[in-house]
Parts: sequence; C-alpha cells; structure tokens
Amino acid sequence: MSELIMKILNWFAEMGYIGILLGLMVEIIPSELVLGYGGYLIGMGKMNFLGAVIAGVVGGTIAQLFLYWAGYYGGRTFLLKYGKYIFIKEAHMIMAEEWFQRYGVGVVFTARFIPVVRHAISIPAGIARMSAWTFTFYTVAAVIPWTILFLSLGRILGENWQQIREITAPYLIPVAGFSFVLIMLYIIWKKKSPPPIVTVKKVGSDKRI
Repeated sequence: MSELIMKILNWFAEMGYIGILLGLMVEIIPSELVLGYGGYLIGMGKMNFLGAVIAGVVGGTIAQLFLYWAGYYGGRTFLLKYGKYIFIKEAHMIMAEEWFQRYGVGVVFTARFIPVVRHAISIPAGIARMSAWTFTFYTVAAVIPWTILFLSLGRILGENWQQIREITAPYLIPVAGFSFVLIMLYIIWKKKSPPPIVTVKKVGSDKRI
C-alpha cells in the first residue's frame, strides 16, 4: 500500500469516527480500505464498533446521495463532463444506466455489492428522478451490511487488514451472483404482482337532485 494512502488513513484515524465518515463520504480511498482500517482500530481498542458502524453508514450514504443529486440536477451531460473527477468513467455510467433500465429501482440495493456499478448506479437513479426517500432507503439497506462486513474483517485480520481487498476478492463473484438472483426474483415478483385497482369517479355522480 502506498505511503500516501497510509498518511491519509492515519489522518482520518486521528479524527476518530468523523474520519471514517469523511473517508467514506469523499471516498478518495476505496471504502473497503477505510472500513478495514477502521476495523483494525476497533481491534486495537481505539474505536467502538457501534460508533464506527454508524459513522460508516452515514458517510457511505452521503457519498451516494452526492451522486444521486448530481444525476438529478446535473443530468447525464454534466456527469460525462465532470464524472472523471469523482472517479466515474463513461463506461461505468453506461453499464449502470443499462442495469437501472433493465432491473428497475430494486437494483439500487443489489448493485451495491457488485464491482464497477455499485457507485455508478446512483447516477441513473438521480437522472430518472427516482424518489429520494426510496433511493435513500435502498442505499442504507445495502450500506449497513457492507459496513459491518468490512469493519468485522478488519478487526479479525488485525495487522493484516491491508490484505482485505485480496482476501475478499474471491467472494465478490458469489456475492455478485446472489445479488443478481435477488434482482431476478424482484423482477419476477413485480411481473406477477396484480396492477393497482383504480376507481374512476363519474363527474356529478354525487350531485344531489
């Protein structure tokens, strides 16, 4: 791991829980490393697990809300021009758009566990003007297990926390597969759900004679 990344992580560590929040909110370093280091600090007794989870969930959610609102107000053109500054490439956006159009709002949850699209998926959600409350609900629901997982792994690995990405890499494919199954089940459920019954009230039907 580069010396620069370690300096940044140490800087975050000095700020405690706020450091984890900022590290995930800005995400100049992959969330796996920020949370892995946070887990290591928990194992050292320098942080409380619950406090770190709360900071991680808040920071991770805010990061995705930034991308959501960028898509909502800036649109596709804006993000194609400036996305590179937040590490979002055009290929990532195209893939995320295809996933969102194909699988609907449920993909905001499942895509969080899939490499490449897990951050970019927030952009088409914003462009499509998905409800902010629905987006936040799905995002938080995915960020919570992600945060707990990597904080726990960082604590278990201890001084070997820097290997967290290499250790978890073999498990990403099964997780991605499980997420894909969830997407397909969601699509099947949506197709089988009966359409809502809409009652039309005739004009003047309640008029007294």
